[in-house]
Amino acid sequence: MAHAALANTAGSASDFTLDELRLALAPAIADAAAFDGWSDAAVDAAAEQAGVAAAVARLAFPGGAMDMVAAWIESIDARMAAEFSREILAAMPVRERIRALILFRLECVGGREETLRRALAIMALPQNAARALRLGWSSADAMWRLAGDTATDYNHYSKRAILAGIYAATLALFVDDESDGKAETRAFLDRRIEGVMNFEKAKARFLTGREGFSMTRFLGRLRYPAR
Repeated sequence: MAHAALANTAGSASDFTLDELRLALAPAIADAAAFDGWSDAAVDAAAEQAGVAAAVARLAFPGGAMDMVAAWIESIDARMAAEFSREILAAMPVRERIRALILFRLECVGGREETLRRALAIMALPQNAARALRLGWSSADAMWRLAGDTATDYNHYSKRAILAGIYAATLALFVDDESDGKAETRAFLDRRIEGVMNFEKAKARFLTGREGFSMTRFLGRLRYPAR
């Protein structure tokens, strides 16, 4: 379905910047991509549905298919942020916060497996690999920030790298999962999250163990060695 804001102002594309138009059209382009691929035809279909000139809509995606896929991902990031408040998530254990956020994202792509399959194929192309990694990192960062993570040390990076990997692996399974209610995907996700939680516990014991080892002190000494 076309973005509500566009649907309510059909024919007034001049009211939107190209960035706003890109995100507004993204869900409808994703719907069309199941049939037309991530192509100009999908953009044209979305533009027609929203009452926007096709020529204007195409200007919002100068990078072609990868721009369209990126806009879809960013629109899901925005939906996730609108759906979950920090107050709601704060009432959950950390693992449940992350699980809820990933499951919401899976719901957003549910029923669009062919669209997702084509998107993953585009992201896997060598020329798109770097951008795909940045998009995965950005989505993982958005999830951790909603979950209340405030880490600024090496944990900031390790948490996002690990979550981006879990999410990517879960999507790869999801797209071909034909089990009832995507049960196999859900079980896979639960195992991966449990593994990360166990790793974090083990890491915490190591870093604050009996030896009195402090990663903070250790890194500080590397930066400011004793004279």
